[in-house]
Amino acid sequence: MSGQTEEQSASARTVMATVPAQPGRPAAPPPDGQPATDAGTTLAGRYRLTEKLGTEPAAGAEFWLAEDTVLRRDVAVTLLRRLATDPESDDPDGTARAGEMIVRALRTGSFEHRGAARLLDVLAPGGAALPADVLGAAVSEWTGGRSLAEVLADGMLRPMTAARMVEPLADAAAAAHRHGLVLGCDHPQRIRISSDGRAQLTFVLARPDVTPADDVRGLGAVLYALLTGRWALSGADAARAGMEVAERCRPTGSAAATQGKDAELTGPVVPPSDVRPGVPVELDAVAVGALAPDSDGDTTSPKRVRTAAAVHRMLSEVVSEDDKNALFPPVHDGLPPAPGDVWQDSSRARRPPDPDRRRKLMIGLVVLGVGVLVVLGYLGLVLGSVFGDSSGAPKIVVSAPTAPGGGVVAGAAPQQAPPAATSAVAPAGVEVFDTTSDPDNAGRISRVIDGNPTTSWRTYEYRQQFPALKPGVGVMVSFASAVQLSSLSIESPSNGTIVEIRSATSADADLADTVPIARATLQSGVTQVSLAQSQPVQHLLVWITKLGGDGDTHVTEIDEMTFQRAGV
Repeated sequence: MSGQTEEQSASARTVMATVPAQPGRPAAPPPDGQPATDAGTTLAGRYRLTEKLGTEPAAGAEFWLAEDTVLRRDVAVTLLRRLATDPESDDPDGTARAGEMIVRALRTGSFEHRGAARLLDVLAPGGAALPADVLGAAVSEWTGGRSLAEVLADGMLRPMTAARMVEPLADAAAAAHRHGLVLGCDHPQRIRISSDGRAQLTFVLARPDVTPADDVRGLGAVLYALLTGRWALSGADAARAGMEVAERCRPTGSAAATQGKDAELTGPVVPPSDVRPGVPVELDAVAVGALAPDSDGDTTSPKRVRTAAAVHRMLSEVVSEDDKNALFPPVHDGLPPAPGDVWQDSSRARRPPDPDRRRKLMIGLVVLGVGVLVVLGYLGLVLGSVFGDSSGAPKIVVSAPTAPGGGVVAGAAPQQAPPAATSAVAPAGVEVFDTTSDPDNAGRISRVIDGNPTTSWRTYEYRQQFPALKPGVGVMVSFASAVQLSSLSIESPSNGTIVEIRSATSADADLADTVPIARATLQSGVTQVSLAQSQPVQHLLVWITKLGGDGDTHVTEIDEMTFQRAGV
């Protein structure tokens, strides 16, 4: 996120001389004897780079997943590289460019929105221990989720799903513009889709020349990508993100004659509905209108969507209208109905009728009738033996185990009926439940239900035991529907951790509204927690009230949680 005013430009000149950026220049090699900044490098003695997720040469930026080694959590790092020295440039190594971006970033510390990752730290030259080939960095919260390319690799999204994803990002851009800031959401690798289906700006520090109009075009490009699988802005950015480039319309008439052979590259994008069927005309208008450039400086064209607030308002209206029409058959969008959809395609090919179905049905009915007769005969024999005894006292026979020679084993207890069978039930979702605004390692919580005990989630490391810093932290598990559970298995190496098992009416319920079901102290290994006395639940909270560890290091790690269904 960035914002530009005369005051901030003056501040940038005070820190470093402001000169035009030099996009496209390669990064400068590190000084002799010093390793290049790469995975494993630690910035400011705290942030260890773990995985490079993208680059934006126009901003001299790299996007990294990193670990905050102090708070033991994942973070997103936007790193500014020192450029290769250009003697003919007023900014030989990109220092002024980085200085302007850092100064602008300092203004965004108080900006918070669910459509953009929260800025946590800014590393400026001279104020932090940075490698020689790094000019600065910004650290933001890691929201997890997947990149645009990863989401699109699973196949086309429904148009309304795409609209719901982009709506919070558009709201964030509109809010930023009202505060004089710019998100810089016109690069595909800066955007990630959260686990609950929201497009979020994850990597900050936009280019120095970015404007609100670039944000509007970025919103149009993100919507266009989710609708068609193609990126509608820079072809180089699309290639870096692993996405196809959007097709362009060839201008007609005098415009085509003027542009000649380059007409296909410079014309407007092909409407999403021409790429795939079922895209509503409203979403066509939002995507194409946001991407439309100003025609000869004329910003009053009715086809041009000029503000992020307009994009957000249009998407909100489309989503609201779709909610109202949920009971009506949807427009065909080129995708088959999902198994859980209310409306199914009646034109789908049905399985041919089984010619032997009638014979099989008759055999089944005969078998069922024979079974009923056997049961009735057995009940008749039992009742006859009970009421036909002349002594008037029913005979009770207790079977006992026999010895190898045929005798009864002395002192043997009567055999008990086997326990009711159980089966594992898979949760539909999981998230960190925290009463504060900083949930512990939220990006790794899915590991507790991934079926792999070698992967784990852990809390932050606390120097004081709960509830000194906060009342606790929990794992909220949600099922597709209410289920009757018999037990819960927790595999953990954190001996001594105390957990409360609570039922909740929703995944975001307040702690005070949850109902305690059971309480357990975890042992190193697998701890079985009985839920036999509980009622059917759809949302189950595993609330940690005491962490493992001792001294000034308190932390709890959970490798896997499995749930057993009762009465099957």
